Amino acid sequence: MSSLPAKVLVTGSSGLIGSEAVRSLDALGVQVFGVDNNMRADFFGPAGDTSWNLAKLKEKCSRFTHCPLDIRDRAGVLKLVAELQPDMIVHTAAQPSHDLAADRPFDDFDVNAVGTLNLLEAARQSAGDTVFIHMSTNKVYGDRPNTLPLVELETRWEYADECDYGGVSETMSIDQSMHSLFGASKVAADVMAQEYGKYFGLKTCIFRGGCLTGSSHSGAQQHGFLNYLFKVASEGGHYTIFGYKGKQVRDQIHSEDVVKAMLAYFTNPQPGEVYNLGGGRENSASVLECIGLVEQISGKKLSHSYSDNARKGDHICYISDLSKLKQHFPGWLITRSLDSICQEMWDSLNDNRG
Repeated sequence: MSSLPAKVLVTGSSGLIGSEAVRSLDALGVQVFGVDNNMRADFFGPAGDTSWNLAKLKEKCSRFTHCPLDIRDRAGVLKLVAELQPDMIVHTAAQPSHDLAADRPFDDFDVNAVGTLNLLEAARQSAGDTVFIHMSTNKVYGDRPNTLPLVELETRWEYADECDYGGVSETMSIDQSMHSLFGASKVAADVMAQEYGKYFGLKTCIFRGGCLTGSSHSGAQQHGFLNYLFKVASEGGHYTIFGYKGKQVRDQIHSEDVVKAMLAYFTNPQPGEVYNLGGGRENSASVLECIGLVEQISGKKLSHSYSDNARKGDHICYISDLSKLKQHFPGWLITRSLDSICQEMWDSLNDNRG
């Protein structure tokens, strides 16, 4: 297989990972077709509007074609994939919020689960040799990671057992735990993408993302917390920490490194394979530690308060074990440190998203 696809279909192309895929592939000379109907604005209001990002893509990416298709439109999806015959489908479109899923369960499931099924079946019917990248989430593990023994440190929760130091691996069960409705709809999509690989032989890759981030994130309070923290600092707003004393840990990965993992898989696809994809131990930080980074980089004191009401199904300490991904694709590695990610976000906000 060629090291690069000639034609790629990207869903959620105005979002964080989708737009990074568009920019990276366009720069490599790949023809890119983007599907995005800006439903994030419907989900999150003006803070989630991605039209600014779409305008940048249209301006800067000469090989990019945009299509405002809703992935819930089965006939439209089947027709588009049949016409394009893409070498790779990068599926990043999703409803990404725990909280919103509880308020709009049908929209959440129809976008996350049914939309994914529409794309998988379209690929099977019309483009069976395509490489299908599905962006899943670590929320498919539900609150199972919270059963790992933890110890409370000054600014973070930490794994108590040395065997857990590297983080959560793909062997952790996704069953019999509380996920949130968002997590449950993503489980459905995750397992379906695996099944299209294992049952039908479609070249499906399932990336269970940790905290995916970057300056192209339209962060909102319900989703994209690191980007949202910088927005709050920039605008002089207020941030509320929900539960676990603010010591809950996440691993941050830059969207560039996510796209590099996709391209690594394209060169050696293994149908139905699952990989945890996050910043790993080196890019892990608690909410309190991230607030400290924001204050250090911005030079501003961040107004924040604490609520004991932790989000249901939320992770107390989650670090992605990247050993399987690195073993299968030894050329892939984390290239963007947490400090550089934070600096980029602040610079971008103060450059008026330029």
